Amino acid sequence: MDENECVAYSNSSGSATVNSRTILFEDKSKSKMQTRVVYGALFVLIVAVLALVIALAVVATQNKDTTSGGADVDGGSSSSGQTGSEGTDLPVVDCSYAASNLDKAKCVLDSYPLVDGHNDLPYRYRRYSNTAVYTVDLTSDLRKTWNTNLSHTDIPRLRKGKLGAQFWACYVPCKSQYKDAVLLSLEQLDVIKKYVTRYPDTFQWVTTAQGILDAFKMGKIGSLVGLEGGHSIDSSFGSLRMFYDLGVRYMTVTHSCNTPWADNWRQDAPDYNETADEKPLGGLTDFGKQVILEMNRIGMLVDLAHVAKATMVSTLAIARAPVIYSHSSAFALCNHYRNVQDDVLKLTKTNGGLVMVNFYDKYVTCYPMNGTESTLAHVADHIDYIKNLIGVDHVGIGADYDGVPSLPVGLEDVSTYPALFAELVRRGWNEADLQKLAGRNLIRVLRQAEKVKAEMSHEAPHEDMLPFEVAAPEEVCHTRLDTW
Repeated sequence: MDENECVAYSNSSGSATVNSRTILFEDKSKSKMQTRVVYGALFVLIVAVLALVIALAVVATQNKDTTSGGADVDGGSSSSGQTGSEGTDLPVVDCSYAASNLDKAKCVLDSYPLVDGHNDLPYRYRRYSNTAVYTVDLTSDLRKTWNTNLSHTDIPRLRKGKLGAQFWACYVPCKSQYKDAVLLSLEQLDVIKKYVTRYPDTFQWVTTAQGILDAFKMGKIGSLVGLEGGHSIDSSFGSLRMFYDLGVRYMTVTHSCNTPWADNWRQDAPDYNETADEKPLGGLTDFGKQVILEMNRIGMLVDLAHVAKATMVSTLAIARAPVIYSHSSAFALCNHYRNVQDDVLKLTKTNGGLVMVNFYDKYVTCYPMNGTESTLAHVADHIDYIKNLIGVDHVGIGADYDGVPSLPVGLEDVSTYPALFAELVRRGWNEADLQKLAGRNLIRVLRQAEKVKAEMSHEAPHEDMLPFEVAAPEEVCHTRLDTW
């Protein structure tokens, strides 16, 4: 169109210039047809754009589901039918090419994170460096640094052992109960955060199931925290919630001493003296049951590793999320009362929980194995026993490195995990089951706890307080709030 609104066109007889307005008025039918063509084209374009927008939205939704809503490879479920919260997972690997049992074990551990339920390295920092982290080189052999064979953990050995994630134990002794247990526990938590922060190429701070997998994909050791002993919260729901906010993802209900609301394992031993020691509470008190439910509500795993059998049974009767035993073995093979008895194992299966087998030789070889030197094969026996009794979905690894004075031959430190898995390969374990033992079971349990947290999010926090004389029998170490 030129500046005079004329249109130039050509035909078989030549060319001419006509006034566009004349055409508009003289050929209305042609104009209408052109208008319809334009509108039709616009309609098709709009439809195409809408279709593209819808397609992009579908793809975005699928990507979101893959990130936070996809199912586990094994369905995210246990034999009890419970399902975990949503999130991505890693596939089962084919290690049939492996030339040896050890190669196959390493293949599995390269494909899925090995999550150990309990390591007491933070205690070693307290014991040998007075909680100082930056004066200790964790990339060196700490047996030489600290001049002790009781050191089982450092970065070179962690890498050799192909560890994928670790619950670091935030432990303080029972003698701190009613005194400074909360303070000391905070200091131990600070130790963990310091060494995780100091070695960012090795460790990744983790608080979720998905975080474990994400750290593994980055080649880092996912670092979680377990609070080892209910005495560390000083019978305070507020302390419990604040520890969760600081990153703690399980609490052992008791250590080897009662809290005012739960019994510990020592009460099951035949030589327990009620007169000299504490009178049994009968498992959980009413306040103790509230502690369990509050842990469920906030998404903290309940750990029954150190508790009395009555406490186990009481907890399993009310828990709304799967429990763990972060470092316990099978009582039938070694009748130490830190281990889990068969009837409780069956209740644990119903709950969807997980027994993470301990390597401490005193919990691995005792009656009916008295006189037998503890070996790697004996630990494998405990793993097999739990697998055969309640299923492979309910067994894991909780070695207790750096927390015990003696270990089985062949499992002397964190570098030896592949040897244990090689023994299980020799016994016929397949890749899928080895992955479950390594970490898939723990991730399922943690996802389920996260799901229960979401389901209970509408519930108000527990705010009850124990009577002062129960919560703080050593009054000199506590402030009386009724006179504050």
